[in-house]
Amino acid sequence: MKILVTGGLGYIGSHTVVELLNNDYEVVVIDNLYNSKEEVKDKIKAITNKDFQFVKGDVCDKNVLEKIFIENKIDAVIHFAGYKAVGESVQKPLMYYRNNLDSTLTLLEVMNQYNCKRLVFSSSATVYGKPASLPIKETFPLSTTNPYGTTKLMIEDILRDIYKSDNDWSIAILRYFNPVGAHKSGLIGESPNGIPNNLMPYIVKVADGELECLSVFGDDYDTVDGTGVRDYIHVVDLSLGHIKAIEYILKNKGIDEYNLGTGNGFSVLQLVKAFEKVNGIKVNYKITDRRAGDIDACYADSSKAKEILGWEAQKGIDEMCKDAYNFVIKNK
Repeated sequence: MKILVTGGLGYIGSHTVVELLNNDYEVVVIDNLYNSKEEVKDKIKAITNKDFQFVKGDVCDKNVLEKIFIENKIDAVIHFAGYKAVGESVQKPLMYYRNNLDSTLTLLEVMNQYNCKRLVFSSSATVYGKPASLPIKETFPLSTTNPYGTTKLMIEDILRDIYKSDNDWSIAILRYFNPVGAHKSGLIGESPNGIPNNLMPYIVKVADGELECLSVFGDDYDTVDGTGVRDYIHVVDLSLGHIKAIEYILKNKGIDEYNLGTGNGFSVLQLVKAFEKVNGIKVNYKITDRRAGDIDACYADSSKAKEILGWEAQKGIDEMCKDAYNFVIKNK
C-alpha cells in the first residue's frame, strides 16, 4: 500500500512517516519546507533503515500533485500540510484561510480526479471552541475561537459534504489535542524557528538557555492554578493513531471523527514543574497577558478511538517531558 503524506517532514508528519515505514507501507512525502527542514528526510531513513520518496512542493500547486498521482498508485492520503499557530492566525487570518483551504481543496480535487478516495485528515480540538463541559466528546457542538480552528472546521464541513455527495469516500477526521515530545532516538522532534507558538518547545528553549524566560499567557483562568489546562499527548502515540486510522479506512467506507488525546488535563505550570522534575533543570517563567483565542481548559474523551480504531495513548507526561528535552540535547 502506498500512502501520500502531505507536510510529511513536519513535526507530526515526520513521526507518522516513521510509523508508516515501520509498518511496511510505501510512502510518498510532499512538503514545501515552510515549517520543516529537508534534513529530517535523512533522519527518518536513519531511524527506520527504509527509504521513501520525497517531493519538494506545495500542496496548493495542482500540477505538482497531479505529477505525484500520475507517477504513483496512491492508495490513501494523510493530510497534515497547513499553517498551525493559533496566535498567528488571529493576526494573519487571510494567510491562514488562503493556505489551509486552498491546499485542501486542491488536494481533494486531484484525489477525486485519480479515484483515490481514502483520506486521514489532521484536524484539531480547536473545533470545539469553548466547551460547555469536560471531557470533550466528538458529539459536542462545534464552534471556534480563532481563524486556525475555523479553517479546520471548514475543512471538516467540506469533507462531510464530499462524503454526502459520493459514498465511495472513506475519511477519518482526527481531532488532535496537544502533541508534545519527540522520538526516543532524539533524531526527530519539534524544532520551530524563533519564539515557539506551542508550550513544550518554548519550555525546552528556555531550559536550554536559547530563550531567557517562558511567557505564561494568563493566570486568571478558571483552572487549578489559574493557567490554561490542556490535554498533552506524546507525538509517537499520536502518530500510531494515524496508523490505526489508515488501517480502518483501507477496509471501511464512510466518514467519522475521532479525538486523539490522553483524557488528562495539565495546566501550564503543572507541565513546567513536571519538566523541571524529570530533567533536573530550572525553567524561568513570567506571567503575561492572556493570548487572543485561548480558552480555560480542554481535554479529551478518546473512548471512540479506542472502541472503533483500537487506539489508546500509552505514554505519560514524564516521558513527554524527557523525550522533548532529549531531542534538544541530542541536536545541539
